[in-house]
Amino acid sequence: MLTGGITKHVSTLADGRELIYFDDANTTLTPERKLDGRTLDPRPQTATMRQDILTGEWISIASARQNRVFLPPADQDPLAPASPGNPSEVPDQYDVAVFENRSPSFGPALDGPEAPHSLDDLTSIGFGRSFESIGRTEVVCFSPATEGSFGTQTPSRARTVIEAWADRTAALSALPGIQQVFPFENRGEQIGVTLHHPHGQIYAYPYVTPRTTRLLDSISQVGPDLFERLLERERASERLVLSGEHWSAYVPFAARWPIEIHMLPHRQIPDFAATNEAERDELSKLYLKLLRGVDALYDTPTPYIAAWHQAPVNVGRDEVRLMLQVTSPRRAADKLKFLAGSESAMGAFIGDVLPEKSAEFIKEGINRVSDTV
Repeated sequence: MLTGGITKHVSTLADGRELIYFDDANTTLTPERKLDGRTLDPRPQTATMRQDILTGEWISIASARQNRVFLPPADQDPLAPASPGNPSEVPDQYDVAVFENRSPSFGPALDGPEAPHSLDDLTSIGFGRSFESIGRTEVVCFSPATEGSFGTQTPSRARTVIEAWADRTAALSALPGIQQVFPFENRGEQIGVTLHHPHGQIYAYPYVTPRTTRLLDSISQVGPDLFERLLERERASERLVLSGEHWSAYVPFAARWPIEIHMLPHRQIPDFAATNEAERDELSKLYLKLLRGVDALYDTPTPYIAAWHQAPVNVGRDEVRLMLQVTSPRRAADKLKFLAGSESAMGAFIGDVLPEKSAEFIKEGINRVSDTV
């Protein structure tokens, strides 16, 4: 059941992939949608993931992704509503559209004899270990416009995207073999974006990711109230940049990137599916203000990765809290931070900017857009 007056329509693309339309509360669209009339090649075989015996991490080898579209002209945008000259991935007009990725990193298989069948299958370490890369990857189109980002959307449209994240988190978490669901947005060519269309993705992993595994280790050492204590400390610090009734955003004490902002809900919420209507309503405005503030720091839009960390499906649900992490390599108007030897090879970050100074700078940007959302 959707909230906020938002409606949902489920369809299927020509090769069998799922397509879901989410209509704004104030939509001007009718419920009917055209069907996909293309003739498409069969979907690629599910990739294989291999274990790195040095770290225990799983690497999905998804060679089909080599053929994905790279920076096409606007009139050939594969995420725009289809037209006679552009038979795109979305066959009709839409507000927000979600569909299975044509070149997935995980899936389309969700089970099988070569799939992992439990977390225990994934935690042991050995030579030559591999499994089928089961799971699902989805594309989330924030708008039919050919340029933009989440931050360029209206509050109504932002609310629809948040509703889509909540709906898809619940649906993907219920699929067989899924261990963690990750919504994210890559913004800017400097990040590696290959489409200018305003969009994000959702990965449904067959394992608990390395970062979350380390977080679970921290919780086991610090205590199950880690996030409650963390939020209390950050809300009392000079690094707090934005706060509402249900959410607070801050530059973390040990920020790795020149621009890094975390946002947490004020109560224990494992994922988007567990947020209530009031929390989604407030987030649609605070998140826009935050991203527009980041864009107001310089004369040109700031590249970033906006990552929504959610609790795993089967572990840590009462301790791991839904958290946004926005990171940008931009350390000056015309300079980027590149991951060099220490960061790339050793995972040992060296920060370029004092987190307290970064928070002060980010608050200046947010104040410039405080009346626009």
